[in-house]
Amino acid sequence: MADESRESLEEVRLEKLRKIETMGLDPWGQRFDGHQAIAEVRSLVVPEGTGSEGGPKVRIAGRIMLRRGQGKVNFLELRDWTGRMQVFLGKNQVGDAGWGLAGELDLGDLIGVDGTVGYTKTGELTVFASTLTFLTKSLAPPPEKWHGLTDLEQRHRQRYIDLFSNPESMETFLGRSKVIAAFRRVMAEQGYVEVETPTMQAIAGGAAARPFITHHNTLDIDLFLRIAPELYLKRLLVGGMERVFEIGRVYRNEGISPKHNPEFTMMEAYQAYGDYHTMMDLTESLICGAIGAIGGDYQRPWGEHTIDFTPPWPRRTYRELLAEHAGIDPDNFETVRAKAESIGLTTAGKDPDVVTSELFEEIVEDRLDGPIFVIDYPAAICPLTKRRGSDPRVAERFELFVKGMELANAYTELNDPRLQEDLFRKQLAGQKEEDSMAKMDDDFVRALKHAMPPAGGLGIGVDRLCMLLLNKISIRDVILFPLMRPKSED
Repeated sequence: MADESRESLEEVRLEKLRKIETMGLDPWGQRFDGHQAIAEVRSLVVPEGTGSEGGPKVRIAGRIMLRRGQGKVNFLELRDWTGRMQVFLGKNQVGDAGWGLAGELDLGDLIGVDGTVGYTKTGELTVFASTLTFLTKSLAPPPEKWHGLTDLEQRHRQRYIDLFSNPESMETFLGRSKVIAAFRRVMAEQGYVEVETPTMQAIAGGAAARPFITHHNTLDIDLFLRIAPELYLKRLLVGGMERVFEIGRVYRNEGISPKHNPEFTMMEAYQAYGDYHTMMDLTESLICGAIGAIGGDYQRPWGEHTIDFTPPWPRRTYRELLAEHAGIDPDNFETVRAKAESIGLTTAGKDPDVVTSELFEEIVEDRLDGPIFVIDYPAAICPLTKRRGSDPRVAERFELFVKGMELANAYTELNDPRLQEDLFRKQLAGQKEEDSMAKMDDDFVRALKHAMPPAGGLGIGVDRLCMLLLNKISIRDVILFPLMRPKSED
């Protein structure tokens, strides 16, 4: 019955479309130059008591969200991507032609309005229309409740409806754009240049993850959607580009959850002659700059919690956090193994540092309220990271955690080509062919032999950061078109 009712409503709209055409109007619109953002119009200084005449002249465009009225007067709510505005339609003001058009308007239609700004008798700021311009007919009826879609899956699948019917959703994605713009501004201020590296790669590298595989027909070769831009950005350091960054999509053929989407946005940056301490300072600058761009202070609401981003953020070693939360001596592998097995982790045949890492993930990470920099990781799990000169068991690496989520990962970059090749070979041993880094990137090692400067490198997960800064609990709420299981047609 619902489908039949919808088809009936669409037939009514088609009939109105035909009537608009008989008026000599294009139901699919035209250029509408010079219109102002509704937020700009709402910010105009309009003296109290100004009515339909005497106020500033304006031109706005938007979608009809509400309609009410009777007789020779109608009120519309028009919404664009900056806000909403009430519009007064009077037959005497818009004339016979305009009033005839008004009779064919539906919720969801796009129109342009010329008029003056003033206040109604009830004191609401309103555009009193003098001219209507029809811009686009909406053939599909909108959601039944114009306060917005409430079904989360439908909001993710039909983001176009979510955006125009839920103002908070539009605000979220405009906020996300501000975060990315702030990143670019901070990087430019610090002398970095933005670059682009391949998203299809012959060898998947730069992270431990399962890649997506595609095929190039002309060359008859398999290619991988990148899991990280790291190895190409480091090649640019070898070439003499001393400060580079890239903001782009990466792809990992893994699970979907409130914290994971197989296609996500990452910012990676590399600075010659820096180290992981340099990257901690940069990370604070980037995130604090993003907070400044979206507004508000460092105390950010997130669900039922409040996150305090006031810098500087604490820096704690991996070892001391493991000792604190697991109650063990991280230097005594027998205590590490016993603790890991007590919570159901498999330890047989695994490198001690791998077991330690799995224990850290299970016991420590969820307890890191943050923001907190976890520094100095076990070297065996960091094949691209420089070892500490005084203790080669320790890698100069940090991860930034907030509310148990990893937001950033950074290294003092390994630039010894001999050690890098040796570590690659050790890592590749036993890897499944379909896994990432299951093949040596000989050209990257060759590049290192031409001398890559000592450097710091950083990766930040943009989507997770936006979740936290924009108060969203699921990563799907900050990705415009998250990956969804195909919807059954049954």
